[in-house]
Amino acid sequence: MTWNPFKSKKAEAEQPQASAKQGGKGRPTPSRKQAQAKEYRPLVPTNEERKARYKEEKKRLRARQDRQYEAMEQGDLRNMPRAEQLPIRVYVRDYVDARRNLAEWFLPVCLVCIVIAFIFGMIPQLAILSFVVVVLMYVYMLAAIVDMFVMWLHGLKPQLVAKFGTDKIKAARCASYAVTRAMNVRRWRIPKPRSAKRGEWPR
Repeated sequence: MTWNPFKSKKAEAEQPQASAKQGGKGRPTPSRKQAQAKEYRPLVPTNEERKARYKEEKKRLRARQDRQYEAMEQGDLRNMPRAEQLPIRVYVRDYVDARRNLAEWFLPVCLVCIVIAFIFGMIPQLAILSFVVVVLMYVYMLAAIVDMFVMWLHGLKPQLVAKFGTDKIKAARCASYAVTRAMNVRRWRIPKPRSAKRGEWPR
């Protein structure tokens, strides 16, 4: 270092401090742009991130559906899907569950009749019995249809209108829901009937 007679001792003492402050632990202090670039994250996720997010969302959805289905099996109204918690649907279910419906055994009876008719049809001497079984199956089907019409027109629909009003009742949707539930065996219905016995009508 060359000696400068015009340079004060105070300036010479401040020069090492300034250089040490600029270095900062042996390396230069990063600029603002460099710090922002280091913290930068892309707005558009990568394919791996999208797949992981989709898998996690699917897992949560499946867990929620499992909880809701378990609630329907147990008759837990508060944890069922929102559609099943609607007062109108609850009333329809309670009414159908309290009633004895011919359509409840329609599918099992038809299956048994078809099997019997097929067996009898293979034996020439019992061909007439096969025809009789088929006729009885159609008679039962007709009786079940009439019974469902009576249930809806003379029982469930008037009570729904009296309780909830005409404006809130969607007749086609409520009738379809009631018929679908009436065609299932009571112990296999989902959601589970709230009453263990028949005859307990909703209020």
